[in-house]
Amino acid sequence: MKLKVLLSVFIISIVFYACNDKKCPVSIIAASYNLRNANHNDSVNGNGWGLRYPVIVGIVQYHGFDIFGTQECFIHQLEDMKKALSEYDYIGVGRDNGKTKGEHSAIFYRTDKFEVIDKGDFWMSETPDVPSKGWDAVLPRICSWGHFKCKDSGFEFLFFNLHMDHIGKDARVKSALLVQKKIKEIGNGLPVILTGDFNVDQTHKPYDVLVNKGTLCDSYEKCDIRYATNGTFNNFDPISFTKSRIDHIFVSPDFHVKKYGVLTDTYRTVSANNENMQTNDCPSEIDVKDCQARVPSDHFPVVVELEVLR
Repeated sequence: MKLKVLLSVFIISIVFYACNDKKCPVSIIAASYNLRNANHNDSVNGNGWGLRYPVIVGIVQYHGFDIFGTQECFIHQLEDMKKALSEYDYIGVGRDNGKTKGEHSAIFYRTDKFEVIDKGDFWMSETPDVPSKGWDAVLPRICSWGHFKCKDSGFEFLFFNLHMDHIGKDARVKSALLVQKKIKEIGNGLPVILTGDFNVDQTHKPYDVLVNKGTLCDSYEKCDIRYATNGTFNNFDPISFTKSRIDHIFVSPDFHVKKYGVLTDTYRTVSANNENMQTNDCPSEIDVKDCQARVPSDHFPVVVELEVLR
């Protein structure tokens, strides 16, 4: 018995000293998810927020997101998410007034894993310190950021999350340049994760602006394992397909991207007739209803497993 105890202590000591020798990897599950703003038309079409967000919560919990950037949510949607995800909190302000009004680019994070050291927001415009529209954008667009510290390891990193304009082509290019500038100003050399709905895919200039200087990498291109059977926009149509990825996770070279995935989860709502489906080669005891397949947002979430040696 004493020998077993001594052996256990010896093994624990080896692990402890190895980790304190800065050789133990830090693992972070990060994601980006445009959750779609809550609106009347979606509700009429069967895609109301009240139906969708419990599925979104399930996705977050099942896949174990540690930290994730969201886009489009109004304050009541964020509060619904926070109430359902009691182990998470969020940072970020409304784009209309810098407080609670308008859509947010909020960042959710696990409070048991991360400490917020600093946080902030800026608008993608010529006047980034105040609520504003920039260049040829049709709406005010905001980027929220946080300086996070892992409570168990002390590892620190920056997390930026944004939603670029869907119309302004010049605004998207200049927003990409502004974000690069802000990362350098705020970053002070810290590792960086940048998530968001960029409203531009991997074949256009704003994407190139973000990756061509070597300070950020597309996690899709850098990953060891990729699971992406679709692009990231679905227009609430579960059978749609696109090669375009307009939702991205960019990381600084500090991170090793072990896995990258586009999660195409669906759920079902029962059809009006609520009839049983005709099935073949199926036991008679099984009850299969005629249902409609739905997706929990008009975007699919992007998730990555990151690792870094501290």
